[in-house]
Order: sequence, then C-alpha cells, then structure tokens
Amino acid sequence: MTRRVVIIGTGMGGLTAALRLAQQGLNVRVIEARKEAGGLASAFEKDGFVFDAGPYILLDRPGLEWAFRSLGLELSDRVTLRRIEDVYEVFSSEGATVHFYADEERTAAGMEAEWPGSGQRYQRFVAEMREAHQQLSPLLTVSHPGPASLFHNRAFTRIPFLLRSLGSVLKRANLPQPVVDAIAIWTQIAGQPIDEAPSPLAFVPALIHSVGAFYPVEGIGTIPRTLARAAEEAGVEFQYGTTVRSIVAHDGRVRGVETNQDEIISADAVVSNYNGIGTYLEMLADTPARAREKLKMLPLQSPGACAYLAVRGEIEPPYLRFQLPQNGELCRLLVTPAVVAPELERNGWAPARLISPMKYESAERLSLAQQREHLDRLLAESWWRKSFNEVRVLHTRVPSEWGAQYGLYQNSMNPVMTSRFMRAGRLAHRSPHARGLYLAGSSTHPGQWVSFCAISGILAANDLLEDMN
Repeated sequence: MTRRVVIIGTGMGGLTAALRLAQQGLNVRVIEARKEAGGLASAFEKDGFVFDAGPYILLDRPGLEWAFRSLGLELSDRVTLRRIEDVYEVFSSEGATVHFYADEERTAAGMEAEWPGSGQRYQRFVAEMREAHQQLSPLLTVSHPGPASLFHNRAFTRIPFLLRSLGSVLKRANLPQPVVDAIAIWTQIAGQPIDEAPSPLAFVPALIHSVGAFYPVEGIGTIPRTLARAAEEAGVEFQYGTTVRSIVAHDGRVRGVETNQDEIISADAVVSNYNGIGTYLEMLADTPARAREKLKMLPLQSPGACAYLAVRGEIEPPYLRFQLPQNGELCRLLVTPAVVAPELERNGWAPARLISPMKYESAERLSLAQQREHLDRLLAESWWRKSFNEVRVLHTRVPSEWGAQYGLYQNSMNPVMTSRFMRAGRLAHRSPHARGLYLAGSSTHPGQWVSFCAISGILAANDLLEDMN
C-alpha cells in the first residue's frame, strides 16, 4: 500500500520535500493557506510590475544547485540567474560609504583609498573566510551534523570558529568600524546584535567574491514556481486556500491533520513547512510543557515594513543600497532589480523596493496604525530618492499585514538564527515529540536564505524516507 504524506505549506522547504517524496513513490498532498505556492519567497504583480514578496538576493548558488540536483533538476536549465557585479553599498552613520563589488580587488581598493592598510586586511579576511566556508559547507547538506561530520574536509579545525559570534570574528579581522558594520549589515535585517549573530555570516564577502551573488531575471519568485510545476508533474496534489488547524496525533504518533474546514486528512507522516515554533506551540497538542517553554524563549524575527515602488529616473548601481541611521535604528534598504535586469523597465518606469527591518519586540509594541506611520517616515526620507525624478508607491506591507497575509506565527519569520541557537542544533528535521512528524524551513537550517530552506526540505524528506524503510 502506498504511504501517504501531508505537507503543511508551500514554502521552499515544503516544495522540495513534496517533490522528493513524490519521486520516491509516496502519495503526497500539500496543503497551503494561500492561493499560490512559494510562501515568503513568492511574487505578486502590481500595475504591470512583478515584485518579490520577501527574498531579494541569492547568496548561495551552490546550495540551491545541490537541492535541485537532489531532485534530478538542473538549476541553470530551469532558472535564468544573472550575476550581480555591483552588489551593495552601506552608508554608515559616520558618513562613510563602503562598497562591495563581485570583484574582490576593486572592493579592497575602495577600502584602501578611505582607510590605508585596510584593503590588504580585508583580502586576508576574505581568504580565511573562503577557506573556512570550503571546509564547513558540506555540513549544510547533513540533517544532523555531529562530530563525525566535522572530520570531513578537516572541518574539525573550524570548531573554535563555530563557537564564536560574528562580532568576535570581525573584531579579530582588525578592519575599520564602517567596514565591520557593512559586512555585518545582514544582522540588521534580522534585527539582532552583531555579538549574537552566528559566525558563518562572515562568509558573505567570500561568497560574493567567489561563487557570486545572483538575481533571477524573472525574480526570486520564479524559483518556487519552478519547483511547484515540477512537483505537479511528479503527481503531488496541491490543496490551496486551506489552513491546517492542528496536527492529529495519538499514542505519540502522527495520524494526519485537521483543517479549518473541519476536514481530517489522514496520513502516515506529516512534514511541516509552517513556522517551526508555531508547529509545536499551535498545531501539536502533544508538545511537552518543558519543550514549549524553551521554544517560547527563542527570539523571533520580524518581516519588517516594505514599500513596493515604481520609480522613474536614473537606475544606478549598486543593486542594494543600505542606509545606517545616526539615531541607532536598524538599517534601511533600497532594492533596484533593474540594475541587474534592465528589461524590467516599463515605459521609463522600473520596480523598486524600500525595506525597513524592525526588531520583533519593537514591531509588536506598535499598533497597525503606528507600524504604517513608521513606514510613512521611511518613505519621506530623502537618501533613497536622489536619483529618481518620480516615485509611485504601488503597495505596502507592515508586520501585522505580513502576518495576516502569509499566515505567520505571531507576525514572525521563524526564530532569529543566533550563534547560540545554531550551536544548539536548531530545530530537528525529525521531530523528537511525535513519531512521523518532520520539519522543514529556516528554523531547521542556518537561516532565511532561499537555498537553506530548499535544502531543509530535502533533508526532512530523507529522514522520513529512512524511517519508512
């Protein structure tokens, strides 16, 4: 008899898990609350422009290629990726500008011109991070990295590195503070202090200068669309517009799920691509009290506020512009995809996004009206408008709206991947609380990157297949 699996959610992890399991002959049914696949990685159209809802850059092409090849697909055959040559710049609160290009020497030369001696120190730092990444990257494709995994490629020599925070790693690099702030800018997106961020975030410059940073010509949303089509072709059944209310379990084993339509869908196993914390606190009644308390202690990440724009004027590189305010607030970010894909322009207008990361606690203290006021203040700032003659605001989202529109757990994007959480092993793909329950998504992997989420689905599916054999 064919085993039946229910998958909750069509984020990247849910899609790769569904396709992997269907390819192995299982009967797979995916239940999605929204009307389309992709979750936060999906896209939407407004006034003739297609916008990515969430992610805006691909920093781990090899990881995404690994996930696609695990499914018998070639990424380059399915998605047109364009390398970003002028990647990002950061205007620091001290008035300095730090610029990152795909070209390492050009990046270092810019630093050297501003802070003599820093260019060579930056290149030494990049070389060390490149070597560390090469040794540690195989761990990304292991469901439960342990001591044995560290002996592959002599990764055990990097144990001290893994035990440190990003702040500690950058302090030892002896780089100027504006350069440190610019390398660590991604911690601002998560709303976390640099001294709590995991050390592997230091790999980002090495990745930009080696494998490269990429943008799909048709947007990030083309990646989940591609996977959803492949899953349908493999026989996966998709049920859209349906919310899973609870995971049904008896005697410590999963029996299926209950939906908001009062439908009980039986299953031999369930893969949850819903928020990892929400899976245990909202859906699984059998989650032990002690585990619940630990989960409630994990810091959450806010999706922040975002304005989707049409802009007219000079669309100048870089692709990403970060602004660090002087008042200590988190960064602001302007994303201009037409820098990489000029064909996105329509009658002189181009799409752009203005993003304001927010600390989760701060966002939750604000009412919906106050969150919108925060975004209005961002839109009124002048730094991002300098090269545009005209701007139209086509759509906006603030944290409460993200939560309502994407079914997020308490308006969050999963737990923040702190150095402590990563060392603790993250949330396991194979649930320790209910047999037959598996988790996919960023809470089970190093973070919110599209590649990590895709890999997580493969690893969750592999654990499930191992248990069924």
